[in-house]
Amino acid sequence: MRYLLVGLLGALAALARYSATLAVGVRSFPYATLAVNVTGAFLFGVVITLTADGRIPKDLGTAVTVGFLGAYTTFSTFGWETFVLIRSHRINVAASYAGLSVALGVAAAGTGHALARAATT
Repeated sequence: MRYLLVGLLGALAALARYSATLAVGVRSFPYATLAVNVTGAFLFGVVITLTADGRIPKDLGTAVTVGFLGAYTTFSTFGWETFVLIRSHRINVAASYAGLSVALGVAAAGTGHALARAATT
């Protein structure tokens, strides 16, 4: 059953990721990928905390983190887009994008964790 949930949520996440890209469109800065990575990190922080606390069943937590969030977040796209920015001599934009992605992703994961913890008190 866990495999089925992982696959199903992964398929839904791929559609959500694609929809985010279509909604934002192609820009000079990869805003869609940044938004997907930050929201994915936030949701990962929430779900992994709720699962560890026993408020989400382990199978569902696994399906959401591995299936949905694994397909939704886009680290490979992030790597490629950063490379393309560097290759096109847009070093400042590449550095801004990479720095924002990492800093906001870590902050979002921590915020998700903190909010999930606060919900128990």
